[in-house]
Amino acid sequence: MVKLPDDKQKIIEKFAQKKGDTGSPEVQVALLSYKIKNLVDHLDKNKKDNHSRRGLLKVIAKRRRILSYLEKLDEKRYKKLIKELGLKK
Repeated sequence: MVKLPDDKQKIIEKFAQKKGDTGSPEVQVALLSYKIKNLVDHLDKNKKDNHSRRGLLKVIAKRRRILSYLEKLDEKRYKKLIKELGLKK
C-alpha cells in the first residue's frame, strides 16, 4: 500500500464508509476539497500562476460532478457531507 501524507490519511479515515474505503463519493469530495484549499492558498501567494488557476477550476468542476452524483444517489448522505465540509448548497 502506498503511504499517503498524514493529512490525506486522516481525511480518508474520517469520511470512509468502512475500513479501507478510498473510493466512496464522500472520501473523493473531501480529498478534492483539501486539494482546492491548498490550491487557493497557493494562488493567494502567486497571483499570476494561470496554469494552477486552470487546474483549480478543473478540480472544482470534478468536485461539483461528484456532489451532484451523490445528491442523486442518496440525499441524506449528500446533506451530511455538505454540512461536515462546510460547503454551500
